[in-house]
Amino acid sequence: METTLAGIGAICFGLVVGWISYRTLRRKEGVAALSDIAAVISAIGGAAVTALFRSELLFGLYAIGLALGFFAYFLVSISVYGKKETGRWMGE
Repeated sequence: METTLAGIGAICFGLVVGWISYRTLRRKEGVAALSDIAAVISAIGGAAVTALFRSELLFGLYAIGLALGFFAYFLVSISVYGKKETGRWMGE
């Protein structure tokens, strides 16, 4: 169970870091790019802290929580502001 959860967590972590990195490269705006890179560094820093505890379960839970929060924020913004406004601040 612990290994499965760690694997799912690693996939979720990769999804979030990949999404933010892709957006940063695609948008190529000075301040926005810097803040996105800072978000990636923070996420990686959080994962490094969980690695200090040497528990695959903690990393898995952290990464799943990170992905859930990331995508939940995106879905809530679509429902509150609509697709057009969300697309604007997403750089579309």
